Amino acid sequence: HVLVNTPNSHKVLVLEPDPLMLLACLGQTDYRPFLDIKKLFFLPPDQNMLVDAVRQAELQFLFGQINLRLDKPSQQASPEYSRWGRLARETLENFSVELATLRLRQDIMVGNELGNFQRAMADGGIDDLEGSAQGLTAVILGAGPSLGRFGPELAANPGNVLYATALQTLPAVQAVGLTPHFAMAIDYSDGMLAVFDRLDRQWASTIPLLYSTKLKPEVLARYPGPTIPFWTMGGLGTFVFKDRHKVVDAGGNVSVTLLRFLAWCGARRVFLAGQDFAWKGEATHAAGHHASGDDHRIVTTHGVTLKNATGETIHSTLSYVTALRDMEKDIRELGLEVFNLYGDGAVITGSTPMDVAEARNLSLLESAPGAMERFVQTLERAHSPLPTPRFQSRSGQWGASLRAVVKRLKRLFKHPERNRKEIVGVFQQVHAFLRQDPLYLPYLYNEIMDVAGLLHKGRSFDPRLLVDLKAILKRVQTKVRHVDQCLGASGERVAA
Repeated sequence: HVLVNTPNSHKVLVLEPDPLMLLACLGQTDYRPFLDIKKLFFLPPDQNMLVDAVRQAELQFLFGQINLRLDKPSQQASPEYSRWGRLARETLENFSVELATLRLRQDIMVGNELGNFQRAMADGGIDDLEGSAQGLTAVILGAGPSLGRFGPELAANPGNVLYATALQTLPAVQAVGLTPHFAMAIDYSDGMLAVFDRLDRQWASTIPLLYSTKLKPEVLARYPGPTIPFWTMGGLGTFVFKDRHKVVDAGGNVSVTLLRFLAWCGARRVFLAGQDFAWKGEATHAAGHHASGDDHRIVTTHGVTLKNATGETIHSTLSYVTALRDMEKDIRELGLEVFNLYGDGAVITGSTPMDVAEARNLSLLESAPGAMERFVQTLERAHSPLPTPRFQSRSGQWGASLRAVVKRLKRLFKHPERNRKEIVGVFQQVHAFLRQDPLYLPYLYNEIMDVAGLLHKGRSFDPRLLVDLKAILKRVQTKVRHVDQCLGASGERVAA
């Protein structure tokens, strides 16, 4: 029904978890005509391949529509169908959030990277921290309501363990009497500036801040303590520094990033405290956090309802649920011992729930002798300047090439229908040209997608198409000049 009632340009992906059922369906219907024109695709029940398939539908997310259709009789017949239906929905939701963030904020994120570039080179990097936490037990302090319960217990006897938290959680951590060994910041938004309304600058002046280079430069400038940068995926790090420096898959939640970072550093076990990913009652965050005064009624009205370990209704948000899924996936794959100081929030599958007293009785809140000192010393050395790579300016060459393209298209658009095939070819060449240089590629993401969108929408080839393209290419030239300026591009190019 779906195949015959949709245009051939529409793609249909089928995930059938039962191989016998798939074989029976293939035996009853000849799908070869749809396979030949690449309209129909069959996916095996493999989560990684499902994620890859969804990610390849980038243009459909941005310029079209994606429909998920679940067969109700099958959903009722077998739990496997329900499980894969849920996984498909979660994968689509996660990528939708990720892509919406990328599309709307890519210019901001990469713009921040460019603004931080010179400082990041002077601040050092995390490369030497790989494996430095061998034998170490770490506690990731979140800003969930349960931090108010477990924080004072940990502060009364911190033990020989590493404490790490988010920059925005520092005031809440101080409020429960703890001082972390370092903080981390990955949020690129202006909202991070609100942290400084509550941050005790003198107290924070000795706490190292590990920051994503996508952090807003104004936030970085206001932090009073030592700062150590790291590059994250999706920006200059992915395309320029991946063979030179560690590039972190940060995700969208700093606690997820901290878990991945500590695993990379070699920590042997991690405790989660204040990692509720949800709330009940009126408190959405621990006291001291800049969002602790948010109106829970507004958040709850537009949020997600979950059940905690005792079956109580708790409230969350799509971004929290996405982060929860990411953390659960990481716990499965990273090979870490993960314990959750559980405070009636969302259940974190794969972690072991317990309280502080039980953890101490089992001697779990301890590190191997010398492990803490080794990590702290390596962390201190990480705040050392790195050689700044040199890049050759390309803005002049780009400007000349793009002006030549516009001139050629003006000639072709005098007879658009007659020259349709050649116009499409030129647009494809422009799309390839914009993707050619890894130095500029992250900052040109939106323009690259806009050029692809002009073709994907299938609009008639009238002069308005050229007007739109000229506007896109004008933004491209402005951005290329900005990249050259921020990176100090001149002289001979150094391979990155």
